[in-house]
Amino acid sequence: MKRRKNNGYKTLFALVLTIGAGIAAFLYGSYAYVFRVFRAQRKTDGYFKKRSNLNDEEKTLYSWMAELSEHEYENVEITSYDGTKLCGKYYHVSDNAPLEIAFHGYRSLAERDFCGGAKICFDNGINLLTVDQRAHGNSGGNTLTFGIKERYDCLEWAKYASERFGNDIKIILAGVSMGAATVLMASDLDLPENVVGIIADCPYSSPEEIIKKVCKDKKLPVNIFYPAVKTGAKLFGKFDLEEDGAQKSAQNAKVPVLLIHGLADGFVPHEMSESIFGACSSDRTLLEVPEADHARSYLVNKELYEKTVLEFINKCCKKK
Repeated sequence: MKRRKNNGYKTLFALVLTIGAGIAAFLYGSYAYVFRVFRAQRKTDGYFKKRSNLNDEEKTLYSWMAELSEHEYENVEITSYDGTKLCGKYYHVSDNAPLEIAFHGYRSLAERDFCGGAKICFDNGINLLTVDQRAHGNSGGNTLTFGIKERYDCLEWAKYASERFGNDIKIILAGVSMGAATVLMASDLDLPENVVGIIADCPYSSPEEIIKKVCKDKKLPVNIFYPAVKTGAKLFGKFDLEEDGAQKSAQNAKVPVLLIHGLADGFVPHEMSESIFGACSSDRTLLEVPEADHARSYLVNKELYEKTVLEFINKCCKKK
């Protein structure tokens, strides 16, 4: 009888250990995933290491990146509203010309996301300021915040440019992916009067919606992982993921907006730009590019992309 009891205790103990180990593994995996979501992106060399077996789009992208790396620039640095050091590169093309301030995407860098946009600027006499978003590249900060804090960084960059170059210089805010969400989330802030337009390429409608979408893509239970990510945002970054979003800010946008999205975007659904377009209170334009994946609209239809962007910039610069 005692032997049976002992065997029963051993079985129960083993079961408890197995369940405990499973829970511990799940919690550790959840923590690792959540931490990675907000972790700083410092390594940029990988973007410039040319790989073999590149497709045609990647070959074009690498050639544009190489061209941009050879262009002369000035390193610039500002301090954001919360004391975070922000770094960027200023490319001077023409005196008294409009200025585009460019914001890259999630865990990326401007040299990659704006190598195509830089070509448009350089070929058309538009000055360019590319920035390293907080927790990226040479900028300070240990936590990226999906546009929640970055929108105020965007405001600080706009103020810096207005003060440095003067109120007569027209400023366009441009962004790709998370950068696009960032500039849209800044659209309802008190921007300098010479900020005349916003170009947002493949933005997500809100941090909440894109994180939930990614959870589904990775087959993670949204009702478990999203609350974990939301809690991680407060713990690691001291911010609320649901505080703001591009669609919400666009309802009170103070400048014209150009939205661009590939209809084959597998990461940020093009319907998010459509929702932002529907909510936007200012003069707005939506360009949807068939067969273009995430942040690939310019590569897929260079002529249409460039024509739409230049028409938008020229129109905005004439208005004010």
